[in-house]
Amino acid sequence: MCGIAGIVSIYSDQVHTQRLKGMTDILSHRGPDGEGQWISDDGLVGLGHRRLSIIDLSASGSQPMHFRNRYTITFNGEIYNYIELRELCLGQGYEFLTKTDTEVLMALYDWKGVDMLNHLDGMFAFAIYDSRNKQLFAARDRFGEKPFYYAVDQGSNFIFASEMKALWASGVKRDVNYKMLYNYLQFGYITNPNNTAETFFNTISLLPQSHYIILNTVNLQFSIKKYFDIDYSYQDYSITEDEASNKFKELFFTSVSRRLRSDVPIGSSLSGGLDSSAVVCTIDQLNKEKSVKQITFSAVFPGFEYDESKYIKEVLSQLNVDAYFTTPDANTMLSELHNVFYYHEEPFISTSMLAQYEVMKLAKEKNVTVLLDGQGADEILAGYHPFFQQYFQELKVRDRSRYAVERSAYLNLHGDNKANPIPGADYISSLKKMTGPFKEPIKNMYNWFKHKKNPIFNNDFLAEYAVTGIMIDNPAKTLNHALYNSLNWGMTQLLRYGDRSSMAHSREVRLPFLNHELVEFIFSLPPDYKIRNGWTKYIQRKAFEGIVPDSVTWRKDKIGYEPPQKSWMMKKEVQDEIMGYRELLVKEGVLNKHLLRKGIQPARPSESNDGSWQHWMAGILLAGK
Repeated sequence: MCGIAGIVSIYSDQVHTQRLKGMTDILSHRGPDGEGQWISDDGLVGLGHRRLSIIDLSASGSQPMHFRNRYTITFNGEIYNYIELRELCLGQGYEFLTKTDTEVLMALYDWKGVDMLNHLDGMFAFAIYDSRNKQLFAARDRFGEKPFYYAVDQGSNFIFASEMKALWASGVKRDVNYKMLYNYLQFGYITNPNNTAETFFNTISLLPQSHYIILNTVNLQFSIKKYFDIDYSYQDYSITEDEASNKFKELFFTSVSRRLRSDVPIGSSLSGGLDSSAVVCTIDQLNKEKSVKQITFSAVFPGFEYDESKYIKEVLSQLNVDAYFTTPDANTMLSELHNVFYYHEEPFISTSMLAQYEVMKLAKEKNVTVLLDGQGADEILAGYHPFFQQYFQELKVRDRSRYAVERSAYLNLHGDNKANPIPGADYISSLKKMTGPFKEPIKNMYNWFKHKKNPIFNNDFLAEYAVTGIMIDNPAKTLNHALYNSLNWGMTQLLRYGDRSSMAHSREVRLPFLNHELVEFIFSLPPDYKIRNGWTKYIQRKAFEGIVPDSVTWRKDKIGYEPPQKSWMMKKEVQDEIMGYRELLVKEGVLNKHLLRKGIQPARPSESNDGSWQHWMAGILLAGK
C-alpha cells in the first residue's frame, strides 16, 4: 500500500522534482518506508511514489519502478494473485529482478495490454508510462478500494494522486463544489450516483472504479473506459442450497488465503458482526496447526445499548487470538475529528469513521501493518435492512404467495428488533419505499415546502442549487438491481472511508469479500439465497454454520462500528463547536440564519435529525477552502 502522484504536461518546466516531491511529501502517511520521484527523458512526464513495504521489503521493491527500458510504474495496492501471474509470465519468457507484484504488473501489461486488468485479483490504482508509445495507462480496481484523483489544469497539465491534498500541493485550486454540498446537506449524499467521478471540489475528478485512462502524453488527449461490469439480470435457479453454500465457502477461503500473503505482520479488525467474524474464523480454519496466533483489533463502548463486546468475546472464546480494544469517547471525537477530516478531505456520514480511525491507530501502536476486514459483504449479500423493500417488491411481481410467506416471516423475526426496526407507515417511510421517476421530484417538492415552514438553507443558495438535486437515473426494481446500485455507488464511499482511516496510520486493509469471482457468483444466485425467512445474507449464514458461533451467525440486528454518537453530541463542547460551524455556513450564504436560534438535536446516525452532523462536516469543509 502506497501513495502515488504524477504530472504530465506539454511544458517541461511544469514537471520538476521539487513539484513532485511536494506532492509525495504530503502523502508520507501512505508510505513512510521510502520515496521516489522520476522524470522522463523528454521532461514531460513525472511520477512520484511513497512506499509502505508489504511484499519484498528490500530496496529492489522501490518505486517508481522500471521494466525493459520501456515502462515506468507508480503503483498503490496489492495484487493478491501475483504469484500465479508471475508463473504465467515466466512461462512466456519474462524475467524478474524482484519478488514484487509491482514488476508482475508491468510484465503483464507488456504481454496482455489493457486486457491485463481482467486477470487481476486485487485492489489497485496505478499509472504505467510507456516511453516508446508516449502513453500513460492508469487504472483503478473493480470496486474502488484504492483511489485515483486527477485534475486537468488549463489543458496543459494532467495531474494525478492518491489523495486530493497532493493535487492542492501541486497548485490545483481548492474550489468547493456547492452542488455536491447541497445534496449532502439536503439528502445525505456523499457521492453522486449518476456521476461517481464527481467530488466535493470542482477542479478534481475521481477515476471511477472499474475504469482505466489512456493518455497521450504529447497532446494530453485522453479517454476513459470501463473494463468490468456485472450482469445483475442473470441468476442461476438450478443451483441447490448445498452447492451454493459449498461454492461460497470455497471462493471465500481462497480469497482469504490470498489476502494473507505478506512479508509483514497481519491482523484483523473485528466487530461483533457476521462479516468480520467470518474473516477471523476462516483464518483460524486455514491455520490448522494453530502455529500462528491471530491478532484482532476492536472498538467497544461499554454501557452503550449497541456495544458489540458480547459478540466479540463469543468469537474470541473459540480462537487462539491476541485481542486489543479501543474505546473512543466524546473527548476523542473533539480532539481527533479535525485530524480525521484532514485525511478524509470530504464529508462523512457519522462518528463510525472515528471508531475506524482509532482501530487503525491501535494497530499501528501494536506494529501490525496489514488488517483483513469484513467490508463489502452487506452490499453484495443484502445485509442492510432496506434491501427487504426491493426483495418484497420483486416477490410481489414474481410470486405473490411467496411474498406473503416472506413478509410474514420478516414481521415475526424483526418485530422486536430495536437496532433495525420495521419501517412505519408515515409519509417519510412511504417516500423511502417509493421507486420510479416520481420519487425524486416528490422528494424535492416535500423538502421545498419543509424549507418554507422551517427554513434551513439560505434562500438564494436553495434557489441556485435545489434544481441540481440528484435524481437516480435507474431506480432498482429487483433485489439484484438494488445490490448492483449499492455496489457501484453506495459502497464506494465506505471504501473511501476504509482507505483514508487506514492510510492515515500507514496501515493496509484487505477485503476478502471483494474478490471479483466471489462477487460475480453471489450476484448469480437467486434472490432467496440472499434473503430468506426474514434473514439477510442467508447463504453466507448457511456457509458459516459450525465455523462462526451460532449467536453471531444468526444475529438479526445489524449494527457495525456504531459509537454512542447521540450521547457524544449532547456534550456542551461538541454543541458549541457545531454551532460555530453553523455560524460559518450562515456567513457563507449556505444556511438560513434562523438555525442559529435552534439548539442541537443529537441523534443516532440512522435517525432523522436537524442536520447537526452534516452542518459540522460542511463547516469544516468550507473552513479549509
